[in-house]
Amino acid sequence: MSADTAEIDDKSLLAEITRARRRRGWDLAIRLLRHPNFLFGLVILVIYLLTAALAELIAPYSPNTNNYTYILFPPSPEFWLGTDGYGRDVLSRCIYGTRASLLIAVSVTLLTGVLGTLLGTLAGYVRWLDGLLMRTLDGLMAFPGVLLAIALAAALGPSHLNAIIALSIAFTPRTARIVRGSVMVIMGTQYLEAARAIGASHLRIVFRYILANALSPLVVQLTYIFAVSIIAEAILSFLGVGPPPPAPSLGNIIAEGRGYIQEAWWVAVFPGIVIAVAVLGLNLMGDGLRDLLDPRIRVART
Repeated sequence: MSADTAEIDDKSLLAEITRARRRRGWDLAIRLLRHPNFLFGLVILVIYLLTAALAELIAPYSPNTNNYTYILFPPSPEFWLGTDGYGRDVLSRCIYGTRASLLIAVSVTLLTGVLGTLLGTLAGYVRWLDGLLMRTLDGLMAFPGVLLAIALAAALGPSHLNAIIALSIAFTPRTARIVRGSVMVIMGTQYLEAARAIGASHLRIVFRYILANALSPLVVQLTYIFAVSIIAEAILSFLGVGPPPPAPSLGNIIAEGRGYIQEAWWVAVFPGIVIAVAVLGLNLMGDGLRDLLDPRIRVART
């Protein structure tokens, strides 16, 4: 009888946790939309995503069509951001370059999130894998992330796919370590013991109870990865190991403009501003998420 009562208590505890998690999700969404930093960053990100998705409709000119009549024209009503050394419209190239940079950054963020979650969960949940996985990831973390990405991209060759692979390998170890830390904290909680007591399978425990409660630090980390990926892609393109010209990316537009920065500053400055505003928006989103998801910050403010 006592065993039946204990099982009922465990099921009641898990049911209450599930209901509380759903209520917390709606409450978090409402609070995020009321957070000024998160909301402002979200507006910036949405504008960038719409600009990238609608590039063909928004861009006034083709980004790769040379027009030697208008070489290095300054900003004007005809060319809002001026033209480059081949007479190409800088605004159009920035719009298409934003698409390329966001495509790489989104791909890196998703791939890093999946790989980091998988490796971090395995390391935290399967104890005998912990030492092997974490020592391997620590070896990768011994190198600065961007420097490792540059070396990998140079070895693989310049292309969109190789840039995604290089950046994902460079940023996955830190994400995996964050997930592992969250998993190890959750492993000792009461509700996880309750899930084991009622005979929940390993997959159910991992997906429903561990990963669901490890999402908060992961989401904050991924906003940081998104922002850093935009900067890192620009660095790769600037150095010639990212997406190759003539396809525009924000990094190679800056690289092309550095040769005449004194007489045609707009070629390099405007794509740099595009990168800075994108990173600012993502950092504001990350700050908002951290303010609402990090329990230490919540406690400090109460």
